[in-house]
Amino acid sequence: MKGKNRAQFELRLVEDVRQRLAAFPALTFRRVHGRLYIELNGTPFEALNEPLSRVFGVISFSPAVRVKPELEPILETALALIQAAGPKTFKVSARRTARNFPYSSQEIPRLVGAHILKNTPGLKVDVHTPEVELFIEVRQEGVFIYDRVYPGAGGFPVGTSGKVLLLLSGGIDSPVAGWYMLRKGATLGAVYFHSPPYTSERAKLKVIELARILSLWGNRVRLTVVPFTEIQEALKARVPESLLTTFMRRYMMRIAEKIAEDAGALALATGESLGQVASQTLENMHVINAATRLPVLRPLVGLDKTEIIAMARKIGTYETSILPYADCCTVFTPERPQTKPRLINVERIEARAGLDQEGMIARALQGVEVLDITPDMPQIVEGLVDVYL
Repeated sequence: MKGKNRAQFELRLVEDVRQRLAAFPALTFRRVHGRLYIELNGTPFEALNEPLSRVFGVISFSPAVRVKPELEPILETALALIQAAGPKTFKVSARRTARNFPYSSQEIPRLVGAHILKNTPGLKVDVHTPEVELFIEVRQEGVFIYDRVYPGAGGFPVGTSGKVLLLLSGGIDSPVAGWYMLRKGATLGAVYFHSPPYTSERAKLKVIELARILSLWGNRVRLTVVPFTEIQEALKARVPESLLTTFMRRYMMRIAEKIAEDAGALALATGESLGQVASQTLENMHVINAATRLPVLRPLVGLDKTEIIAMARKIGTYETSILPYADCCTVFTPERPQTKPRLINVERIEARAGLDQEGMIARALQGVEVLDITPDMPQIVEGLVDVYL
């Protein structure tokens, strides 16, 4: 983001913010280096809080009052904000980038603090843990005074890091992995492997809902639903049960690679965490990776399950992920899976199994269903929706 690259990131961020706030036509926008000013023009700030908190690339945002670069309006506005908040302790912090302003960033807190104390009986200064911290920024475009800082989503603006295709199941992990890819600026597509009658229509609806939640963070998620029953049945009949999950995931990688190439995605992403289950050992990951030429990104690889669950709760996918509708990997899980397969042995078994690999993959791709999932789609509620789209 250094040098000339920063402007590209900021322009993409401004466009994303505009899209998220399109429902509020009174707003006006102004970008300067490192700041985006949104004039409310009568729009209540509270209405913008949630959509802004989901915009990747925003570190923080604050409702601020802009005043002239003169001491008197600064003092009066600061006093009004503190008295409206009604704290017992406070602190004033200042930053000055407009060097023509006559008071330094050290002098401003002393002047403002003294004025507040003089006019507010019982109030005390606490520089370590104040109830309210008042921020004053003196910039060329004006003086901005605020007493609230809301955390943003951080990361990079969506669309600045290329396209990634997520293998999205109905579990807890993969939606969190998708969120992390969005946070790194990737445009996210998703592929779900559906195996009726072993997986129900509700399992599919559950994944659609997870994609909808991710679209709240990424604006749109193109979800490709792949029929996987034929491949799973063929594998179950022809390969050792202990390697069934490994073979299934190799086929998933091959299919996902073709979908990614058609979509212009340069990498695949999964919700795997090292050692979390038998199929997520380093040996299994190595064997599974060998089925695709694309890089496989695993943003959760070093996280524990408790950390993943905490993040799922934070981003809003957890309650949907735990709905009791199994995906195809869960249904076909072997009782005693191999944890340390060797690639040469897996490839030998695959060659001798007599599977119509190209034909099965081609038929699966012919039967795909492509859904463009957007934030404005209705929420899917368990028990109320039987057919969707």
